[in-house]
Amino acid sequence: MPVGFDIGNSSCFVAVARQGGIETIDNEYSSRNTPAFVSFNEKNRSIGVSAKNQCITNLKNTVSVFKRFIGRKFTDPFVQQELTDFPKPYKVEQGKNGEILIKVQYLEGEQQFTPEQMMAALLTKLKQISEAGLKTKVVDVVVSVPTFFTDIERRAMLNSCEVAGLNCMKVMNDSTAAALGYGIYKQDLPAETEKAKNVVFVDIGYCSLQVAIVAFHKTKLKVLATNFDPCLGGRNFDKILADYFQQDFKERYKVDAGKNMKARLRLETECERLKKLMSANTQSIPINIECFMDDKDVTGRMDRTQFEELSAGLLQRIETVFQTLLENSKMSTSDLAAVEIVGGSSRVPSIKSLVQKVFGIEPSTTLNADEAVARGCSLQNAILNPTFRVRDFSINDAQPYSITLSWQATMEED
Repeated sequence: MPVGFDIGNSSCFVAVARQGGIETIDNEYSSRNTPAFVSFNEKNRSIGVSAKNQCITNLKNTVSVFKRFIGRKFTDPFVQQELTDFPKPYKVEQGKNGEILIKVQYLEGEQQFTPEQMMAALLTKLKQISEAGLKTKVVDVVVSVPTFFTDIERRAMLNSCEVAGLNCMKVMNDSTAAALGYGIYKQDLPAETEKAKNVVFVDIGYCSLQVAIVAFHKTKLKVLATNFDPCLGGRNFDKILADYFQQDFKERYKVDAGKNMKARLRLETECERLKKLMSANTQSIPINIECFMDDKDVTGRMDRTQFEELSAGLLQRIETVFQTLLENSKMSTSDLAAVEIVGGSSRVPSIKSLVQKVFGIEPSTTLNADEAVARGCSLQNAILNPTFRVRDFSINDAQPYSITLSWQATMEED
């Protein structure tokens, strides 16, 4: 069966292509969304929903957002920035060879794991979900990675797949996967001889923002330009809310969540919920946390206007990414036919307004915001699978980094 995995920093989705279309596979909790969490205790290891449920009660041994570390060294500025901006409740240390080690209490004592091992554990869980849903063994998969992943990070993902007993047929860029899911079912795309239909894809996830302009014909797609901000996603908006209420509660209730990791995590969880409610409502929304710190119940309020004022700096960064994409593509807004917006954080109204402001087109939600990437990956698997019939559709992807060639010179070459 052609299976595709969308591996996010916060959550994962599994999709399968069938003759009648694509379907997303539920996990054992009848949910399509499997959290990217791995939790350890004295007796066993939990992955997915059961692991996320322990993120407060088993704080120091529940690991999440480890995809940020895959394929990187501990001293990498990206890693250090991640640990500074978003401190982890679990131990992250440097190994003998500069690698990243995640330390947890597991079984008899302290154990250490690399981010690649964590990823392998998560992939094993997604494999089990696939096999339970399809009632058959799953080996061949297509896995998504961010556009900005380097060759080393992509190789690390392939290694994790191998450890999990999977044959990764392709690591596919998130934006390209979403574009494939869009293009292969579109009936109104121009013929080869006609002018291409140019569509912008905006993917704003939990940790990062990716944008791409893709040219479509009936039988192919070509990625014309990409841009990204690997450090700007939904969690940045959650952090701004959490920082605001942390200061508010400190002044009004004399409690400081900045000194208590468990309280801070509870606050961030509530702020994420608040953000989602504000996306659907314009009126003021309350936030209430019982026994927050020192047995004190805390309350607060915020409305969408105030939230947008607080996040003005983030919105400016998003606008810059959009503008740079247009400049790099050497296109004007009149060359664009549509804008598709996907990703878990795409529902924030101010982001939708920015899309319309920069590209001059109201964002469309033809694609399922959460599942579009997984569906595209399963389609790519179907195209690569010789036993599965799918219409001819070629993909011409883009490489965001310059390619450098180097070799050891011989005496003659000197």
